[in-house]
Amino acid sequence: MQKYLKEAHQLVVLAIPVILAQVAQTIMGFVDTIMAGQVSAIDMAAVAIGTSIWLPIILFGHGLLFALTPIIAQLNGLGKYKYIAEQVRQGYWLAFGVAIFIMLVLWNAGYLIYNIHDINLQLALKSKNYLHALLWGTPGYLFFQVARNQCDGLSQTKPAMLLSFLGLLVNILLNYIFIYGYFGLPPLGGVGCGIATASVYWLMFFVIRFWIRNMPYMRYICMTTYWSPPSRIILIKLFLLGLPIALSFFFEVMLFTIVALLVSPLGIVKVAGHQIALNFSSIMFVLPLSLSVATTIRVGYRLGQCSTEKARIAAWTAQIIGISMAAIIAIFTFNFRYKIAALYTNNPEVIKLAAQLMLLSAIYQFSDSIQVIGSGILRGYKDTRTTFYITFIAYWLLGFPIGYILALTNWIIPQMGPIGFWFGFIVGLTAAATMMLWRIYYLQHLPTKVILENAQH
Repeated sequence: MQKYLKEAHQLVVLAIPVILAQVAQTIMGFVDTIMAGQVSAIDMAAVAIGTSIWLPIILFGHGLLFALTPIIAQLNGLGKYKYIAEQVRQGYWLAFGVAIFIMLVLWNAGYLIYNIHDINLQLALKSKNYLHALLWGTPGYLFFQVARNQCDGLSQTKPAMLLSFLGLLVNILLNYIFIYGYFGLPPLGGVGCGIATASVYWLMFFVIRFWIRNMPYMRYICMTTYWSPPSRIILIKLFLLGLPIALSFFFEVMLFTIVALLVSPLGIVKVAGHQIALNFSSIMFVLPLSLSVATTIRVGYRLGQCSTEKARIAAWTAQIIGISMAAIIAIFTFNFRYKIAALYTNNPEVIKLAAQLMLLSAIYQFSDSIQVIGSGILRGYKDTRTTFYITFIAYWLLGFPIGYILALTNWIIPQMGPIGFWFGFIVGLTAAATMMLWRIYYLQHLPTKVILENAQH
């Protein structure tokens, strides 16, 4: 019992800064929407449309680079510090290549926006210009993620937390300057929001680089030269390890985006109720997601120490904490769902539907926590390909079709509207959780030599 309690303490210490960093980033997106909305409804809608395009694409790049975290955690556990700097440098090369690709996609996103059915031309123009401003922050965002993964892999999660709050404060200041027009600058509305966000990404990168260069605990992560050419071997390894993570992030975000589009013709009340419940569920998801990041670090570190037993303890300790956390969230959601919905709107029909959907979200908290922490465990074991297969099968081959049938057809029962999609979410997440647990159990019962070889490959 003592070893589980000790591991639980380590996980919580790592996870709390990650939670706070995620909260700061969530607030940043909320502030952008509110401040753009004070200019006009069109500017707010432009930011919302632009963000819906930006998010899945940038998360793809984010996922590719996330492969660095378990690699660095294992090297840290092995004590092979001289290899960490080279992995990070190759991470910057990968980030640079991905940034060019993403910037090209965003530059041409106008073709997609203008083909949205019956879209207002002014809204389309503002959305395109918002993305054109935001895309210049892509390299800064991805470079920051490389530096953040370096810190996280070394179990230093506080820098990202502090810089996320710094970014939030600076973002608010720059929003005022660029959105409303101060210091002689013209008011740019939603486009100014894109400029501000792009600037913040670069600022966060420069500050974290300065931090890394000057912190005592980073001085042993060094090389004799200041530059390394691209390494085909390391880049391919990073890409192959990160691609399943990137695709998992992309397809998960796209699932909720497509469901939102399918709900949109069902009427204002159903759209609003769905969005309120989804927004609240997304905020609560920050907790198990952050614990998942901490779990990847701890499992990777323990495998780096060649201790499969300690890696197993870290994995199941995380699941126990996650289930306990899910129980608290579920009880809170069940008891206060009507009051939470009332914070968003005073429309009684919307509140009623949102509360019904939040009741369903309370049910899937357990499976959602198990599957996201399970994916963190598998990343620690460097079993990222399986994570992708599981999430794709669970969400797209099970959850989405079942949700679509229940929500929009009369094939089994009369169509249920948004509630049907949320039953689909429950099916998909439960399937994902079940498959994750089976895969973890299978991996942990392999011979020790095989586990360590797979993890250090």
